[in-house]
Amino acid sequence: MRDSSTPAGYFESLYARTDDPWNYSTSAYEAAKYAATCAALPQARFARAFEVGCSIGVLTSHLAARCDHLLAVDMSETALARARAALADVSHVGIARMCIPREWPPGHFDLMIFSEVLYYLSQADLVRTAARTLEGLADDGVVVLVHWLGETGAAQSGDQAATRFIAYTGRRLRVIRQQRTPRYRLDLLSR
Repeated sequence: MRDSSTPAGYFESLYARTDDPWNYSTSAYEAAKYAATCAALPQARFARAFEVGCSIGVLTSHLAARCDHLLAVDMSETALARARAALADVSHVGIARMCIPREWPPGHFDLMIFSEVLYYLSQADLVRTAARTLEGLADDGVVVLVHWLGETGAAQSGDQAATRFIAYTGRRLRVIRQQRTPRYRLDLLSR
């Protein structure tokens, strides 16, 4: 495991080379994962949601249909420009550049989504992210973790990131659903 989180420059260089580095908008795998993520949500609607690592906004567009207000963040301004263009007509979605966990929005959220993002964090930043999640999660809030199980080339594997996040929040959040496919895992946590 690396001692530092993946820097923003890494993501900027990926998006500079191609509009959709992980084929979010064309991949059958991604489409199935997005459908499973939305199907796992325990409520039909959420008042205030927070999506970390929104990239070009493909999952964001699915989540927007289930949220009164959605704040989607990423550390790549290039990716965010594409997300803003894709969601320009969706007024209840805010898109902002943030470097989690150093930057964090104010207020409480009843839904937080971390999809394919926690493994890019160092262990120290993962601990800080778990702490900030606990601070910003509404009393009846839920957290969704979705992570690739293959080689990430990142600070940690998807299994390590999800397992550690769950352990760091274990006294305050409980696992209410876990789903595992050959390629990704989905964990749903609640107060």
